[in-house]
Amino acid sequence: TPIGRGGVGILRISGPLAEKVAQEVLGKTLKPRMANYLPFKDQDGTVLDQGIALFFKAPNSFTGEDVLELQGHGGQIILDLLLQRILKIEGIRIARAGEFSEQAFLNDKLDLAQAEAIADLIDATSEQAARSALKSLQGEFSNKVNELVDSVIYLRTYVEAAIDFPDEEIDFLADGKIEAKLNEIIAQLDGVRKEAKQGSILREGMKVVIAGNPNAGKSSLLNALAGREAAIVTDIAGTTRDVLREHIHIDGMPLHIIDTAGLREASDEVEKIGIQRAWDEIGQADHVLLMIDSTLSAADQFQQEWADFLAKLPVKMPVTVIRNKVDLSGEQEGVEQQDNFTLIRLSAQTKVGVELLREHLKKSMGYQSSTEGGFIARRRHLVALETAAEHLERGHTQLTQFMAGELLAEELRMVQNALSEITGQFTSDDLLGNIF
Repeated sequence: TPIGRGGVGILRISGPLAEKVAQEVLGKTLKPRMANYLPFKDQDGTVLDQGIALFFKAPNSFTGEDVLELQGHGGQIILDLLLQRILKIEGIRIARAGEFSEQAFLNDKLDLAQAEAIADLIDATSEQAARSALKSLQGEFSNKVNELVDSVIYLRTYVEAAIDFPDEEIDFLADGKIEAKLNEIIAQLDGVRKEAKQGSILREGMKVVIAGNPNAGKSSLLNALAGREAAIVTDIAGTTRDVLREHIHIDGMPLHIIDTAGLREASDEVEKIGIQRAWDEIGQADHVLLMIDSTLSAADQFQQEWADFLAKLPVKMPVTVIRNKVDLSGEQEGVEQQDNFTLIRLSAQTKVGVELLREHLKKSMGYQSSTEGGFIARRRHLVALETAAEHLERGHTQLTQFMAGELLAEELRMVQNALSEITGQFTSDDLLGNIF
């Protein structure tokens, strides 16, 4: 258990020396999977603590090795004394961060996606994220990936069997069964990709940067979305000089809202630094909210007035234009879809129209709130699924346009490898090092 004060503190020993530790610290060999209330003793027989001892015989443990758990009192001094006692036993060392989960993976107790889900469950910032991480830990994501891999292997076998009989290969490839199965796998993968995207949103969240001129109401919008006074709001233009960050949830979807300094030509050195930081954040955003004071700017002048700003944005950066202060300008709250951006009229001060913005942010990320939740996913999972989809499309082209069985088989092999990286059936040592 982590450093701190608590009612119970636990030390876990995993590996072939677990029984030896039990014999030296507890004075006896334990029966597997039975709780024992015993004194924990120092080398000279002095009692350091007393508590529950549990022994799990390999392979029936979390790590797949022999495991001993000592559950004593949670005081830091007591735990340190017990830890130092155990470390004096030859061959015992402190585990590396993530090593228990790594050992569980290496001993086939967990696959890679499940091992990652342990950390995601611990780090979950919402109930829905926790539920989804638990589903991944229980194997829901892995099962879907394994079903895809099985389908690909079946099709590979079918195609490679055709290649072994060159005289019949063309007829075999042209009979429609292979294309039908390929289309079925493409549709199956598309469904998993959609679920994985939802899971990634739950884990990663969306980085939303609020930008605009000074005194346009950026900080007021941050406060409205956060539901509290996270930023100082005054009538003085340029009050916000630095970046302000707030982590919020919209129906379970995590958002990283970032309020930035007003964009203008500044002579003040501190304000210049704030404006540069604003542009740095804009460049890293998933979505930009451009705040405009509706009392100072006509709605039809947006493209001309903000041409330079739009030109500086990264390619394909999603932008939502917010016409703020409609309570003062008399404009009606609402949402309009323009040629290449969405326009929302609202009042950050009175919160009129703010709910429209919340719904728009969910929609723009393709997020669907659910009390059940799907599985959790990481960026590397999305990349692997995207890679698999690309190879499937190439394989489909090789089949339908060229009747090239060998090239189709090669694309299917690449699909299988990409999918197997998710669960760890096919992976590199570098990736394992990054995860554990």
